[in-house]
Amino acid sequence: MIYFREHRDEYDFSLNGLYSAVGYSKQAIHQYIGRSNRYKEEVLHIIELIRQIRLDHPTMCCRHMYYKINPSYIGRDRFEAICRDYGFTAKRTKARHKTTDSSGVIRFDNLLNDKILTDKDQAWSSDITYFEIDGSFYYITFILDCYSRRILGYNVSNRLLTRQTTLPALRNAVKTRKGQIAPGIIFHSDGGGQYYADEFLEFTTQYSFKNSMCKHAYENGKAERVNGVIKNNYLHHWNLKNLGELVKGVDRAVNLYNTDKPHSSLKKMTPIQFENKLCNFKKKQPKTQVI
Repeated sequence: MIYFREHRDEYDFSLNGLYSAVGYSKQAIHQYIGRSNRYKEEVLHIIELIRQIRLDHPTMCCRHMYYKINPSYIGRDRFEAICRDYGFTAKRTKARHKTTDSSGVIRFDNLLNDKILTDKDQAWSSDITYFEIDGSFYYITFILDCYSRRILGYNVSNRLLTRQTTLPALRNAVKTRKGQIAPGIIFHSDGGGQYYADEFLEFTTQYSFKNSMCKHAYENGKAERVNGVIKNNYLHHWNLKNLGELVKGVDRAVNLYNTDKPHSSLKKMTPIQFENKLCNFKKKQPKTQVI
C-alpha cells in the first residue's frame, strides 16, 4: 500500500499512456464498457421475455417470436442465436428450465423448499409477466405474501429493466407494509436478471431480506398463479387499448383480487380479510410473562 501511494502519479500516468497506446480516450473506453453492460442486461431481459412467450406458445418458432417481439436492439440472426444458446429451440420443458445464462449469473438457494409458513411476512414471492396490446408488449411485476396471498406490490412498465420492474414493485410492497419490515423475510423468485441486479440486491440488503430462487417455474407456483388470475380473469376481459389503460386496469384488478375475491386456500376469505383476522387473532393472544 505504501508503494502504491508513493508511485500513484506514475500509476495514473501509465494508465493514460495505455489509453493513448490503444488509440482511445479514457472516456471512450468507459462509454464502451457502459454500452456493453447495458447490452448484456437487455439480452437477459429478452431471454425472460422469450421464456414468457414460450409458456403461452410452446411450438412458436424463434423467427416468429422475433417478429412478435420486434426488439430494436437485437437483429434477427442474433435473436435466433440467443434462442439456440439458451435452449429455446427445444421442447417446452427444456425452455422453461433454462431461463438465464449459468455462467456469471447469481443463483440463490431455494429457501422455500419444505418451508412451512405459519404467518404473513415470512416469505414473499415475485414474478414478471407480459401483457400484449395491439402488438406492443408491456410488463407487469407482482409481489405477494406467500401465506396470505395478498398482492403487496406491483408495477407496470414498457421495458424489462430492473428499475422499471422488480425495484419499484418491491418499493411498493414495502410501502404497503408501511416500512415495518421484520428482518429475515424470504424473497423468492425465478432466476431472472432483474432479481439479482446490483440495485435490486442493495434494496433487499437494506431491509434484510433473504434472497431465494427457484430453478423451475412450478417452484414459484404462487406467483405464477397470480399472473394467470390477473390476466385471464380480469385484464383480458376489459378491452385495454394502451399503457395508461393497462396501469389503471392492473390497479383495479389487484384491488379486486385483494379485497373482493374469495380464496379457497384462505377458507373463502379475501387476502385482506384473512390478514385482518390473523391480526385480530394475535391481539387476543395472552402475552407471555417473563419471570
